[in-house]
Amino acid sequence: MTIAVTTPTGNVGSRVVQVLVQAGVRPRVLVRDPARLPAEVLPLVEVAQGDLLDQGFLTDALKGAESLFWATPEAFDVPDPLYDMVAMGENAAAAVRAAGIARVLQISSVGAELRQGAGLIDGLARNEEQLAATGTDLLTLRCGYYFTNLFGMLDSLREGVLTTTAPPSRRMPWVDPRDIGEVAAARLLAGWSGSAVEAVHGPADLSWDEAASVLGAALGREVSAVQITDEQLQQALIGAGVSEVAAAGIAAMSTGIPDDFVPEQPRDFRSSTPTTLASFAYGSLRGALENSTKD
Repeated sequence: MTIAVTTPTGNVGSRVVQVLVQAGVRPRVLVRDPARLPAEVLPLVEVAQGDLLDQGFLTDALKGAESLFWATPEAFDVPDPLYDMVAMGENAAAAVRAAGIARVLQISSVGAELRQGAGLIDGLARNEEQLAATGTDLLTLRCGYYFTNLFGMLDSLREGVLTTTAPPSRRMPWVDPRDIGEVAAARLLAGWSGSAVEAVHGPADLSWDEAASVLGAALGREVSAVQITDEQLQQALIGAGVSEVAAAGIAAMSTGIPDDFVPEQPRDFRSSTPTTLASFAYGSLRGALENSTKD
Protein backbone atom coordinates (compact mmCIF):
# COMPACT_ATOMS: atom_id res chain seq x y z
CA MET A 1 0.00 0.00 0.00
CA THR A 2 1.50 3.32 -1.09
CA ILE A 3 0.26 6.41 0.73
CA ALA A 4 1.46 9.78 -0.56
CA VAL A 5 1.76 12.59 1.98
CA THR A 6 2.00 16.30 1.27
CA THR A 7 3.36 18.83 3.82
CA PRO A 8 5.36 16.12 5.64
CA THR A 9 7.24 18.74 7.67
CA GLY A 10 4.08 20.59 8.76
CA ASN A 11 2.32 20.40 12.11
CA VAL A 12 -0.24 17.90 10.81
CA GLY A 13 1.69 16.18 8.02
CA SER A 14 4.70 15.35 10.20
CA ARG A 15 2.45 13.51 12.64
CA VAL A 16 0.76 11.65 9.77
CA VAL A 17 4.18 10.48 8.58
CA GLN A 18 5.21 9.37 12.06
CA VAL A 19 2.05 7.35 12.68
CA LEU A 20 2.18 5.71 9.25
CA VAL A 21 5.82 4.72 9.79
CA GLN A 22 5.01 3.36 13.23
CA ALA A 23 2.25 1.29 11.62
CA GLY A 24 4.75 -0.31 9.27
CA VAL A 25 3.95 1.78 6.18
CA ARG A 26 6.63 3.43 4.07
CA PRO A 27 4.89 6.63 2.94
CA ARG A 28 5.88 8.62 -0.10
CA VAL A 29 6.48 12.17 1.09
CA LEU A 30 6.15 15.08 -1.32
CA VAL A 31 8.50 17.80 -0.15
CA ARG A 32 10.25 20.83 -1.63
CA ASP A 33 13.32 20.57 0.59
CA PRO A 34 14.17 17.07 1.89
CA ALA A 35 16.74 18.64 4.23
CA ARG A 36 13.81 19.82 6.37
CA LEU A 37 12.88 16.21 7.12
CA PRO A 38 14.40 14.83 10.33
CA ALA A 39 17.46 12.70 9.56
CA GLU A 40 15.95 9.69 11.33
CA VAL A 41 12.88 9.85 9.06
CA LEU A 42 14.70 9.76 5.73
CA PRO A 43 15.48 6.00 5.70
CA LEU A 44 11.84 5.22 6.54
CA VAL A 45 10.10 7.12 3.74
CA GLU A 46 10.19 7.45 -0.02
CA VAL A 47 11.06 11.03 -0.94
CA ALA A 48 9.58 12.84 -3.95
CA GLN A 49 11.19 16.27 -4.20
CA GLY A 50 9.30 19.09 -5.90
CA ASP A 51 6.79 21.93 -5.68
CA LEU A 52 3.02 21.44 -5.46
CA LEU A 53 2.67 24.36 -7.88
CA ASP A 54 4.41 22.16 -10.49
CA GLN A 55 1.69 19.99 -11.99
CA GLY A 56 4.21 17.76 -13.78
CA PHE A 57 5.98 16.98 -10.52
CA LEU A 58 2.73 16.26 -8.72
CA THR A 59 1.46 13.95 -11.45
CA ASP A 60 4.71 11.96 -11.47
CA ALA A 61 4.89 11.84 -7.68
CA LEU A 62 1.45 10.28 -7.35
CA LYS A 63 1.97 7.50 -9.89
CA GLY A 64 1.37 4.14 -8.25
CA ALA A 65 -0.05 5.60 -5.04
CA GLU A 66 -3.37 4.31 -3.74
CA SER A 67 -4.11 7.05 -1.23
CA LEU A 68 -3.19 10.70 -0.85
CA PHE A 69 -3.01 12.87 2.24
CA TRP A 70 -3.57 16.39 0.92
CA ALA A 71 -2.96 19.54 2.97
CA THR A 72 -2.66 22.78 1.03
CA PRO A 73 0.38 24.69 2.32
CA GLU A 74 0.00 28.40 3.01
CA ALA A 75 2.80 30.79 2.04
CA PHE A 76 2.16 34.21 3.54
CA ASP A 77 5.14 35.90 1.88
CA VAL A 78 3.89 35.37 -1.70
CA PRO A 79 1.93 38.08 -3.54
CA ASP A 80 -1.41 36.21 -3.43
CA PRO A 81 -1.57 33.04 -1.30
CA LEU A 82 -5.22 32.43 -2.18
CA TYR A 83 -4.29 32.26 -5.87
CA ASP A 84 -1.55 29.74 -5.07
CA MET A 85 -3.91 27.63 -2.96
CA VAL A 86 -6.41 27.38 -5.83
CA ALA A 87 -3.61 26.61 -8.31
CA MET A 88 -2.30 23.80 -6.09
CA GLY A 89 -5.83 22.43 -5.83
CA GLU A 90 -6.13 22.39 -9.60
CA ASN A 91 -2.83 20.53 -9.84
CA ALA A 92 -3.91 18.05 -7.19
CA ALA A 93 -7.19 17.30 -8.96
CA ALA A 94 -5.43 16.77 -12.29
CA ALA A 95 -2.82 14.52 -10.70
CA VAL A 96 -5.43 12.46 -8.83
CA ARG A 97 -7.25 11.84 -12.09
CA ALA A 98 -4.08 11.00 -14.01
CA ALA A 99 -2.75 8.63 -11.34
CA GLY A 100 -6.11 7.02 -10.59
CA ILE A 101 -5.81 7.68 -6.85
CA ALA A 102 -8.47 5.66 -5.07
CA ARG A 103 -8.75 7.74 -1.92
CA VAL A 104 -7.89 11.31 -0.94
CA LEU A 105 -7.97 12.67 2.60
CA GLN A 106 -8.02 16.47 2.57
CA ILE A 107 -7.36 18.79 5.49
CA SER A 108 -9.80 21.70 5.46
CA SER A 109 -11.13 24.14 8.05
CA VAL A 110 -14.24 24.99 9.95
CA GLY A 111 -15.75 27.84 7.95
CA ALA A 112 -15.06 26.30 4.55
CA GLU A 113 -18.76 25.45 4.34
CA LEU A 114 -19.44 29.18 3.93
CA ARG A 115 -17.68 28.88 0.53
CA GLN A 116 -16.74 32.57 0.36
CA GLY A 117 -15.97 35.59 2.49
CA ALA A 118 -13.66 33.85 4.98
CA GLY A 119 -10.30 34.93 3.61
CA LEU A 120 -7.77 32.16 3.04
CA ILE A 121 -10.32 29.59 4.22
CA ASP A 122 -11.99 30.28 0.86
CA GLY A 123 -8.99 28.56 -0.74
CA LEU A 124 -9.70 25.40 1.23
CA ALA A 125 -13.35 25.61 0.24
CA ARG A 126 -12.31 25.76 -3.40
CA ASN A 127 -9.95 22.83 -2.87
CA GLU A 128 -12.85 20.81 -1.45
CA GLU A 129 -14.77 21.41 -4.67
CA GLN A 130 -11.77 20.69 -6.91
CA LEU A 131 -11.02 17.35 -5.26
CA ALA A 132 -14.68 16.34 -5.06
CA ALA A 133 -14.97 16.84 -8.82
CA THR A 134 -12.38 14.10 -9.42
CA GLY A 135 -14.86 11.42 -8.38
CA THR A 136 -12.34 9.77 -6.05
CA ASP A 137 -13.36 8.59 -2.60
CA LEU A 138 -12.79 11.85 -0.73
CA LEU A 139 -12.68 12.32 3.03
CA THR A 140 -12.53 15.98 4.03
CA LEU A 141 -11.58 16.83 7.61
CA ARG A 142 -12.77 20.29 8.63
CA CYS A 143 -10.65 21.26 11.59
CA GLY A 144 -10.87 23.80 14.37
CA TYR A 145 -8.44 26.57 15.32
CA TYR A 146 -4.90 25.18 15.65
CA PHE A 147 -3.20 25.48 19.05
CA THR A 148 0.04 26.06 17.14
CA ASN A 149 -1.24 29.43 15.88
CA LEU A 150 -0.32 30.64 19.36
CA PHE A 151 3.38 30.28 18.50
CA GLY A 152 2.92 33.38 16.35
CA MET A 153 1.67 35.32 19.38
CA LEU A 154 4.59 34.79 21.76
CA ASP A 155 5.47 38.48 21.99
CA SER A 156 1.96 39.52 22.99
CA LEU A 157 1.54 36.55 25.33
CA ARG A 158 4.73 37.57 27.08
CA GLU A 159 2.98 40.87 27.79
CA GLY A 160 -0.12 39.05 29.05
CA VAL A 161 -2.23 39.74 25.97
CA LEU A 162 -4.04 37.27 23.69
CA THR A 163 -5.07 39.29 20.64
CA THR A 164 -8.02 38.50 18.40
CA THR A 165 -10.13 40.31 15.85
CA ALA A 166 -13.13 38.25 16.95
CA PRO A 167 -15.26 39.15 19.95
CA PRO A 168 -13.48 37.65 22.99
CA SER A 169 -16.70 35.87 23.94
CA ARG A 170 -16.98 34.03 20.62
CA ARG A 171 -16.71 30.29 21.16
CA MET A 172 -15.14 27.99 18.60
CA PRO A 173 -13.40 24.62 18.42
CA TRP A 174 -9.67 24.64 19.31
CA VAL A 175 -7.54 21.63 18.33
CA ASP A 176 -4.00 20.27 18.52
CA PRO A 177 -2.64 19.60 14.99
CA ARG A 178 -0.98 16.42 16.27
CA ASP A 179 -4.43 15.05 17.07
CA ILE A 180 -5.55 15.93 13.54
CA GLY A 181 -2.56 14.02 12.19
CA GLU A 182 -3.47 10.98 14.25
CA VAL A 183 -7.07 11.01 13.03
CA ALA A 184 -5.90 11.41 9.43
CA ALA A 185 -3.37 8.59 9.69
CA ALA A 186 -5.92 6.26 11.29
CA ARG A 187 -8.38 6.88 8.47
CA LEU A 188 -5.71 6.43 5.79
CA LEU A 189 -4.70 3.11 7.32
CA ALA A 190 -8.27 1.88 7.70
CA GLY A 191 -9.49 3.11 4.31
CA TRP A 192 -13.03 4.15 3.41
CA SER A 193 -15.43 4.17 0.50
CA GLY A 194 -17.48 7.04 -0.83
CA SER A 195 -17.11 10.69 0.07
CA ALA A 196 -17.77 12.45 3.34
CA VAL A 197 -17.00 15.59 5.31
CA GLU A 198 -16.09 15.10 8.97
CA ALA A 199 -14.89 17.40 11.72
CA VAL A 200 -11.88 17.42 14.03
CA HIS A 201 -12.89 19.82 16.78
CA GLY A 202 -10.47 19.22 19.64
CA PRO A 203 -11.77 18.50 23.16
CA ALA A 204 -13.91 21.62 23.68
CA ASP A 205 -15.20 24.85 22.19
CA LEU A 206 -13.49 27.79 23.87
CA SER A 207 -14.05 31.51 23.82
CA TRP A 208 -11.00 33.73 23.58
CA ASP A 209 -11.64 34.80 27.18
CA GLU A 210 -11.63 31.15 28.27
CA ALA A 211 -8.49 30.43 26.25
CA ALA A 212 -6.75 33.41 27.88
CA SER A 213 -7.61 32.04 31.32
CA VAL A 214 -6.25 28.60 30.43
CA LEU A 215 -3.07 30.08 29.00
CA GLY A 216 -2.55 32.33 32.01
CA ALA A 217 -2.69 29.37 34.38
CA ALA A 218 -0.28 27.34 32.25
CA LEU A 219 2.18 30.15 31.57
CA GLY A 220 2.23 31.44 35.12
CA ARG A 221 1.09 34.97 34.30
CA GLU A 222 -2.15 36.82 33.89
CA VAL A 223 -3.37 36.73 30.27
CA SER A 224 -6.33 38.69 28.94
CA ALA A 225 -8.06 38.44 25.57
CA VAL A 226 -7.99 41.79 23.77
CA GLN A 227 -9.96 42.49 20.60
CA ILE A 228 -8.09 44.43 17.93
CA THR A 229 -9.28 45.75 14.58
CA ASP A 230 -8.72 44.19 11.19
CA GLU A 231 -6.47 47.10 10.29
CA GLN A 232 -4.33 46.65 13.39
CA LEU A 233 -3.87 42.95 12.64
CA GLN A 234 -3.04 43.57 9.00
CA GLN A 235 -0.49 46.24 9.82
CA ALA A 236 1.18 43.95 12.36
CA LEU A 237 1.34 41.13 9.81
CA ILE A 238 2.73 43.40 7.10
CA GLY A 239 5.34 44.62 9.56
CA ALA A 240 6.33 40.97 10.10
CA GLY A 241 6.91 40.48 6.38
CA VAL A 242 3.52 39.16 5.29
CA SER A 243 2.26 40.45 1.95
CA GLU A 244 -0.65 42.89 1.97
CA VAL A 245 -2.94 40.45 0.17
CA ALA A 246 -2.01 37.67 2.57
CA ALA A 247 -2.55 39.94 5.58
CA ALA A 248 -6.06 40.76 4.39
CA GLY A 249 -6.76 37.07 3.80
CA ILE A 250 -5.57 36.11 7.27
CA ALA A 251 -7.70 38.80 8.92
CA ALA A 252 -10.80 37.69 7.02
CA MET A 253 -10.38 34.14 8.32
CA SER A 254 -11.78 35.50 11.58
CA THR A 255 -13.89 38.54 10.73
CA GLY A 256 -15.39 36.84 7.68
CA ILE A 257 -17.09 34.26 9.89
CA PRO A 258 -20.32 35.52 11.50
CA ASP A 259 -20.45 35.69 15.30
CA ASP A 260 -23.41 33.31 15.31
CA PHE A 261 -21.75 30.80 12.99
CA VAL A 262 -22.30 27.13 13.85
CA PRO A 263 -20.07 24.54 12.14
CA GLU A 264 -21.88 22.31 9.67
CA GLN A 265 -20.41 19.24 11.36
CA PRO A 266 -21.51 19.06 15.00
CA ARG A 267 -19.30 18.20 17.93
CA ASP A 268 -19.70 14.55 18.89
CA PHE A 269 -17.62 11.60 20.01
CA ARG A 270 -15.95 11.18 16.61
CA SER A 271 -15.13 14.85 16.11
CA SER A 272 -13.67 15.40 19.59
CA THR A 273 -9.97 14.77 20.20
CA PRO A 274 -8.15 14.44 23.53
CA THR A 275 -5.38 17.03 23.82
CA THR A 276 -6.50 20.04 25.85
CA LEU A 277 -5.25 23.59 25.43
CA ALA A 278 -3.88 23.42 28.97
CA SER A 279 -1.85 20.32 28.13
CA PHE A 280 -0.50 21.93 24.96
CA ALA A 281 0.36 25.14 26.81
CA TYR A 282 2.23 23.31 29.57
CA GLY A 283 3.94 20.87 27.21
CA SER A 284 4.87 23.09 24.24
CA LEU A 285 3.90 26.74 24.49
CA ARG A 286 5.51 27.38 27.86
CA GLY A 287 8.87 26.10 26.64
CA ALA A 288 8.64 28.11 23.42
CA LEU A 289 7.92 31.26 25.41
CA GLU A 290 10.85 30.65 27.74
CA ASN A 291 13.24 29.90 24.87
CA SER A 292 12.18 33.00 22.95
CA THR A 293 12.81 35.10 26.06
CA LYS A 294 16.36 33.72 26.30
CA ASP A 295 16.98 34.53 22.65
